[in-house]
Amino acid sequence: MKLKKLLSLGMTAVLSTSLLVGCSTKDKNEGQSGKQIKVAMITDVAGVNDQSFNQSAWEGLQLAEKELGIKASYLESKQDSDYVSNIETLVDEEVDLIVGVGMKLADAIKEGAEQYPEQKFALVDETYENIPENVETILFNAEQSAYLVGLVAGKMTKTNNVGFIGGMELPVIDTFKYGYMAGVKAANPEATIQDQYANSFTDQAKGKAIANQMYSKGADTIFIAGGDVGTGAIEAAKELGKYAIGVDRDQSSLAPENVITSAIKRVDVGIYETVKGLVEGNFKGGTSTTYGLDENAVGIADTTKNLVPQDVIDFVNEQAAKFQKGELTAPKTKAEYEAIVNK
Repeated sequence: MKLKKLLSLGMTAVLSTSLLVGCSTKDKNEGQSGKQIKVAMITDVAGVNDQSFNQSAWEGLQLAEKELGIKASYLESKQDSDYVSNIETLVDEEVDLIVGVGMKLADAIKEGAEQYPEQKFALVDETYENIPENVETILFNAEQSAYLVGLVAGKMTKTNNVGFIGGMELPVIDTFKYGYMAGVKAANPEATIQDQYANSFTDQAKGKAIANQMYSKGADTIFIAGGDVGTGAIEAAKELGKYAIGVDRDQSSLAPENVITSAIKRVDVGIYETVKGLVEGNFKGGTSTTYGLDENAVGIADTTKNLVPQDVIDFVNEQAAKFQKGELTAPKTKAEYEAIVNK
């Protein structure tokens, strides 16, 4: 893969090879009963318009509807207790594939898979020690994209002080946190890193308040992995003239002069490819698929070039190449991070 692709993670470019299929959409979008295949996703509490994780998943499902001829829909979860009832609703609607978006749905998906063994499920961002035969799990090497934006932050900071805001203290958010911190330290060993969790994926005001506090303590760049919490933090960056780093999808549109890059995790790619497998009769129940740099599913946003100098981008691309060659790994946990930093 040419390194420039890391900065070209547009929908068309990434999925173009996936769309060159041998049979027509009309041939593929019907199940054994001859009915149109129906796929529905269940969001976590951040909702479908979170400008981040859930929205990316929905974009992938919408593309599958357009290109593969399936019927796409979603149910939003207002609270954690909605997960089980939303699954039951979709089972009653005879949806062919139910997609749980986010690790918070893991228990509900497992329970649903056991209760409805004929129903197919997919789960994004979490897996199981023993994956049920009717569940396919979708994972991402998000620590790689977090490491890359950490390199950007470490090179771009003028105060040697940067920050990280996480939505909730969950393993998937820790993957972003420790990958980012390792990237910062690799680029700038002298940098101080502030970090805090918002204990929410929806509280924009909390995100803004934490960001304001970090900026007041000297941070000039903050990476936020927290759904709609990030929207508030980016607003703080915009008001104060500071830098922010987006997550999951390119968030530069929220503040074009302040969002210097985004840690891309192409949930839409994982969703699209899973649905494509279902349509082609290749649903991989009982297995897990991980998407990373090699699949163009993680990286940094193309808009990075708008605010980041070319020499920094070149440096990031050099380090990305090391990931692909197996010469570099990024941490997912505190223990892995400390081992790398101490080394």
